[in-house]
Amino acid sequence: MQQTTNTILMIRPINFRMNEQTAVNNYYQKVLNTVLPQTVNAKAQQEFDSYVEKLRGIGVNVIVVNDTNEFDTPDSIFPNNWVSFHENGDVGLYPMFAENRRLERREDILETLEEQGFEINNVYDYTSAEDEHVFLEGTGSLVLDRVNRKAYCALSARADEDLFIEFCEDFEYTPVIFTANQTVNGQRKAIYHTNVMMCIGETFAVICLSSIDDKTECKNVISHLKEDDKDIIDITEAQVTNFAGNMLQIQGLNQERYLIMSDAAYNSLTKNQIERLEKHTKILSSSLDTIEACGGGSARCMMAEVFLPKS
Repeated sequence: MQQTTNTILMIRPINFRMNEQTAVNNYYQKVLNTVLPQTVNAKAQQEFDSYVEKLRGIGVNVIVVNDTNEFDTPDSIFPNNWVSFHENGDVGLYPMFAENRRLERREDILETLEEQGFEINNVYDYTSAEDEHVFLEGTGSLVLDRVNRKAYCALSARADEDLFIEFCEDFEYTPVIFTANQTVNGQRKAIYHTNVMMCIGETFAVICLSSIDDKTECKNVISHLKEDDKDIIDITEAQVTNFAGNMLQIQGLNQERYLIMSDAAYNSLTKNQIERLEKHTKILSSSLDTIEACGGGSARCMMAEVFLPKS
């Protein structure tokens, strides 16, 4: 089992904007009233293209699929929420909270991967849970320690406990369950995705421990990470707001490891945090300001890792 992969699927946006359907519980989204919609999309495309270029520049195999005009899918740039790809050829398809995000799931994207020589053996389709208003948004809701077979999940309106446990049974992961909160207008509210406040690399974990208000849950998460010899790098809620939790470690050329994040995330880190991370991995950042402001997601959300075997 590997924690990192060299192959990433990314979806190039054509109608990117703030999604009013996700804004109800994604408190990181902002309306850029002064900016025309077409300007927002053009800026998002520029940020996307520059990001892909940087990833390819370090030797990452980036498979770019263009979004289509068939549906209104403003969040298509975040494919990791509807699909996950695993080393044994399994694929997970996930139920999405926002109705317009359900339209992002595309059979042809799986076909594109097969055309490129990747093997898909089995599809676990959880999407019927949408009929019960039950959701689990892929590797947004699930932060996977693939080597130690642990799945971390911060419960929220977009991450249902029973469905999470079903996923863990199907994919053979040990569930680590908790609730992560942020302060919104003086109230503690659930962080919408686990991967906003937590990232697991091969030998380290970046996590906002202060977001886990329940002391017992917090201790449990720490003990799991320590048990697996992860160097725990704690970040603040202010850093989470700058998407410092939304990172992903991937493989570049010659299996060199890189931790990918946005410029905003990188600039929010302290010198000490950067030094600690650089003991484990190289760092690559890219400007994603428009995508972060309107989409409420960042570098990690834009990458669906492909672990599928090659036929």
